[in-house]
Amino acid sequence: MERWGLQFARPALGLLEERFEIRAAIQPRRLRYQRSLPDAWVPGRAQSLSAGVDLMQILRCVALSAVLALLPGVAFSQGKAAPKDAKVYFITPYDGQKVRAGFLVRFGLRNMGVTHAGDDYQNAGHHHLLVDVSDPIDPKEPIPQDKSHLHFGAGQTETFLELPPGTHTLQLVLGDAKHYPFEPPVVSEKITVRVRPPPQRGK
Repeated sequence: MERWGLQFARPALGLLEERFEIRAAIQPRRLRYQRSLPDAWVPGRAQSLSAGVDLMQILRCVALSAVLALLPGVAFSQGKAAPKDAKVYFITPYDGQKVRAGFLVRFGLRNMGVTHAGDDYQNAGHHHLLVDVSDPIDPKEPIPQDKSHLHFGAGQTETFLELPPGTHTLQLVLGDAKHYPFEPPVVSEKITVRVRPPPQRGK
């Protein structure tokens, strides 16, 4: 008779570590499977479950447990709490302002701190500037990074922005260490700026 075993663990609700132990003894046409939980998981006693199962059932259980081990990290990677009185806003420009093609944008933040991307400090985040974005922010997804979603992961609180002539919208969103919006989202009011065309030079 041949015996083998597997041991692995996964976080449980971010507080305890749930440990699994799989042991099987290969017998003709039958295996035995045992799953045990630690005393810390079931107060006062350990639970164990033994049942006769085939090899395919054991492999399915191992695969399912591996998938579950990844879920806690995903579940806690977004939705970081923010103070209810936190506010992000534009210091300059103001709503409706006429600006040149290149102009200074300064970010304001109240009741929270500014830090670098990747720094997981309490009540702190970094700025994102949305340019001409009409779609609402999805709080369950990280803020995209492209020419319309500008990231300031070095902790910047201002930038020099160049836009073509015309009307444009600007909005600020504070992101956490992994670029997820906070819960509740810390988002500024959307403002409109009018970029003036360059002056025409006489011949």
